[in-house]
Amino acid sequence: MNFIVGAFKPPCNITITFSDGKSRKQVSIKKDNGKTGMVPLFQSQETISGEVVIDPIQGKKVEHNGVKVELLGQIELYFDRGNFYDFTSLVRELDVPGEIYERKAYPFEFSTVEMPYESYNGINVRLRYILKVTVSRNYVSNIVEYQEFCVHNYTPLPTINNSIKMEVGIEDCLHIEFEYNKSKYHLKDVIIGKIYFLLVRIKIKNMELEIRRRESTGSGPSTYVETETLAKFELMDGAPVRGESIPIRLFLSPYELTPTYRNINNKFSVKYFLNLVLVDEEDRRYFKQQEITVYRLQETS
Repeated sequence: MNFIVGAFKPPCNITITFSDGKSRKQVSIKKDNGKTGMVPLFQSQETISGEVVIDPIQGKKVEHNGVKVELLGQIELYFDRGNFYDFTSLVRELDVPGEIYERKAYPFEFSTVEMPYESYNGINVRLRYILKVTVSRNYVSNIVEYQEFCVHNYTPLPTINNSIKMEVGIEDCLHIEFEYNKSKYHLKDVIIGKIYFLLVRIKIKNMELEIRRRESTGSGPSTYVETETLAKFELMDGAPVRGESIPIRLFLSPYELTPTYRNINNKFSVKYFLNLVLVDEEDRRYFKQQEITVYRLQETS
């Protein structure tokens, strides 16, 4: 039985390493098996280079029709799991058809690679970047090895960043005015604002501010929308009075946010909202939602 199992094992081991893998920043990502692992971090227009090593198992040779390495940017929608949409596809041929008897190393380089979108792992969609090595063979299945890496892209400080001011109310019962200091926030930013009570004729029990992420995938009738509440922040406990002002100060750094993504490759979008919730003494809830833009600011070392 062991002989039969061994017959289907690939005749070689393949390893993929990055040239600056030891010195480059590593980030944690979720793998296919559900576990997290550390992978190198890149950004668009960087050069990705390294080495592919093919090491035949002792006593075996590898007959092949060529060896190649591909750099792929892929989107996978979970309702169409297993089908990857390639938006970036580059290839380097490493070897012509032949035989490999001993350990062989192939350097590779992809210069100034355009990687327009960030790596993302959501509820219904995943965007990933991989290096894929293929040893093509006749009559038997190809030998394939993958190495994932992560991409973050950075945005400069916006030149225009208007504050958000809104008035909401229930006629003759409640009238409030709220203000957030800006409409665009980076991932480590602080939301600062205040809420004014202009008219209070219902008994408010408490008030909280939520950060919500809305992920939409697909298009037309097959659009899937998932909303998750990432944070709840209590602003007030007890009844407010007319003329009262409640300050807001909410730090974003403790929460696992991503930048706002708008219509990525016509496949998905990710948006963020601030949701103001008031609860009265009869547990009725009043909402006011406002979209904000989240971006990734280059970190200073």
